[in-house]
Parts: sequence; C-alpha cells; structure tokens
Amino acid sequence: MKVCIYGAGSIGAHLAVLLHGAGVDVSVIARGPHLEAMQANGLKLIMNGQEKIARLRAAKNPEELGVHDYVIVAVKSHQAWDAAEHMLPLIGPDTHVVTAQNGIPWWYFHGLKGPWEDKQLESVDPGGRQWKAIGPQRAIGCTVYPAAEITEPGVITHTYGDRYNLGEPNGEITPRVKALAEALEAAGLKCRLYEQIRDDIWLKLWGNLCFNPISALTHATLDIVATDPGTRAVAHGMMSEAETLARKMGIEFRVDVERRINGAAGVGAHRTSMLQDLEKGRKIELDALLTVVAEMGKLVEVPTPTIDTVLALTQQMGRVAGVYPVFPELEGGL
Repeated sequence: MKVCIYGAGSIGAHLAVLLHGAGVDVSVIARGPHLEAMQANGLKLIMNGQEKIARLRAAKNPEELGVHDYVIVAVKSHQAWDAAEHMLPLIGPDTHVVTAQNGIPWWYFHGLKGPWEDKQLESVDPGGRQWKAIGPQRAIGCTVYPAAEITEPGVITHTYGDRYNLGEPNGEITPRVKALAEALEAAGLKCRLYEQIRDDIWLKLWGNLCFNPISALTHATLDIVATDPGTRAVAHGMMSEAETLARKMGIEFRVDVERRINGAAGVGAHRTSMLQDLEKGRKIELDALLTVVAEMGKLVEVPTPTIDTVLALTQQMGRVAGVYPVFPELEGGL
C-alpha cells in the first residue's frame, strides 16, 4: 500500500509516522523549514513521552513522488481547494482521496440519495474546483479526533486522541475503506467504519461551528465559552439550528446539545484552532465550519438566525484582521 499524506502538519505528520512504523510505504507533501528538517533528520513524533522517527520520502512537488493508492488530504479545507490541481500527479486511475479535515467536505452530497444528490456546495468548493479536478468518486470521508502540534520544524508533539473514523459517501463498507482501516489499526490507531459517515462529520462539526467562531470573537478559551451563560446560550442556539437543518437531511445525533456542550467544557482551557489562527495572523477556517452550514440552511429552507449573526460578525472580524475571506469568489456572499 502506497500512501501520500498531503500536508504533513500536526495531524498529517502524526499519521505519517505511525503508518510508516507499521510498514506502510508513506510519503509526505510539505514545505518550508518543516520539509527541510524532515529531509535532513526524518520526521519525529513525540508521543506518550517517547520519540518515534520516520525517515520517509518528503517533497514539496508531487511530481517527485508519483502516483499512490491513497492520498490523505490533511490540510485545511481552503488550502485543499487551493491545491486541487497541485495534487493531481499523486492521483492515478485507482487512487482514493481521503478528506481528513474538519467541517463539511466538498463531496458531501455525492452518493446521498434524495433531492440534493450530487449538489455542489459553493462555500467549500467555489466553482466546483475539487469536484472537477479530483472527482467525488475517489472521495473517502474521515473524521479526525487526535490533537497534536508542530513544536519545531520536523517535530510533532501528540497531545491526545488516537481515532480516525472512515466512511464511504454512498454508505457501503468497501474493500478500499476496509484496507485503509486495517492499516490504521496496525499502526496502533482506532478506526471505526461508518455506514453513515455524515453522522460523525456532523457530530464533530456541531461543536466546531459554534465554539471556534465564538472563541475567535471573544478570545475566550473553550471552558469559558461553554460555561459562561451568555456565550453558552449563543452556542446552544447555533447548535439547535444546525441540528434542525441536519435532521432534515437525514442526520442522526447520538448525543443531545447539552451533553455536547458539557463535553466541550470538560476539555478545559483550550484555545480553539480558529483563535490560534487569528492570533498568528493565519487565514481562518470559517467557510467549512460555518458558512457552509448557512448555505445548507437555505438549501433545506431552515432558518438559521443565530448562525447567520455569528457568521456575519466573524466574517467582518476576519476581514478587518486580514485573515478572511479565504475564497475570493465568496467576497460578495453566497
């Protein structure tokens, strides 16, 4: 099995080192000092107080690595949109593309029977760039639960979590997802195969769509957002609106809103990824987490007033800070 991790940041590198250690032929796409460090010294993962070093093929240009059986896309959704054509040298007739990202994926309505089958979402794939370049038939859904960070170039420190869940857009348990799940488990990771991967995508998104923008707007950590009466009420409103529209599309939630918020509060004084990006002047991942939910609300004719309000505030904050819009095509709105 040949696997390319497109984006060897914290999550991509975590996957790369563990899969490499399990005997998988792994290569990575990276850039800058991080890439240089990998090429010189290998890729180091610090996990449970131990160090694992993987000496694997690492390049900036996909042409140097060639075609793979699986390409695991581990960059943020707007970066994946930018890179749609760049990753094509990695993709052959039988290559499968795994979207290991937060938020609603660009292929969401592919294989989903009903009135929205093959509907393309402009907020996460403007102009259908990924749909056309990669093709939805290649896509495998993935929900990512570990947390890690790049502590220095070429070095990743794992914080918690060991689960990567997988699922086909059409709900089948196919040989390609079984094979990848077996590779992940051989690498010491947990992997559940979902017939309804969209349920798991929404469960994770449910928290991200509210906690990320609220924390970015307020600069509060997750424990405060989830327990302060005012911000908790806003989060509750956003999640309730999202649940209503998602259920209209057939999604089932295995926990309720209160339990989901309480779970977030239990994480502690965590700075969300959007808050971290804002503080570092990096583009915020807003469209795949919230803009797309507003778009889907319009699609299924479910009002989302709280979501729309927080989205407008976060977009304006991002524009003032120079970290949004991510997609120029969305400047005028959907």
